Amino acid sequence: MRIGVPKEGVPGERRVAVTPAQVEALRARGHSLAIESQAGVQAGFVDDAYVSQGASLTPTPTQVLKADVILCVDVRSVDASHLRSGQTVIGLADPLRRDLSAFASSGATLFALELLPRITRAQSMDVLSAMATLAGYKAVLIAAARLPRMFPMMVTAAGTYPSAKALVLGAGVAGLQAIATAKRLGATVTAYDVRAEAKQQVESVGARFASLEIESEGAQDERGYARELGEDF
Repeated sequence: MRIGVPKEGVPGERRVAVTPAQVEALRARGHSLAIESQAGVQAGFVDDAYVSQGASLTPTPTQVLKADVILCVDVRSVDASHLRSGQTVIGLADPLRRDLSAFASSGATLFALELLPRITRAQSMDVLSAMATLAGYKAVLIAAARLPRMFPMMVTAAGTYPSAKALVLGAGVAGLQAIATAKRLGATVTAYDVRAEAKQQVESVGARFASLEIESEGAQDERGYARELGEDF
């Protein structure tokens, strides 16, 4: 099977769908890969790194879009007018908010990775959790950079400098990573989540759970994720 990886065309997007190490793994399974030139540069992977693993480079996306399977980060990087019936596109599609009629008209099959069920069997394909982990980590680093003081408590010749106080709203994947990162930086951390069940998770990563005297029954779905609550709440 031939796999194509186009260069991401969305402004600010620095990720790439396939790394050189993954080229080697895919070729070992009998697949060939066509990588658009410069596709991995923003993620830190030069063209030669792909070539050394056996991928072929193409100067334009035209040849890439002839592949049987097209792997991308954001499907907006794929020109649907070049697709045909029988092809498969895999990437982040945001199908609940975007117009994907061009993909439907092409006859190609589109897999929106963000709609994959977040279950144990599909854990290796859970792009939302992977990105949420990075978001929680980065959010605290941005906060620390903007805060006009330091996070940790320090004892100096001029006296004791108290630790900064951090409040994390939401204790999902991103929130728990934010808590852990703030704790590592030395902050005193409090966290809140509409799910009472999240209290144990919050405390397990070293934060104090803020309990509010309001009912939040039904705030957690059968998979353990938070539900959207109504105006009464």
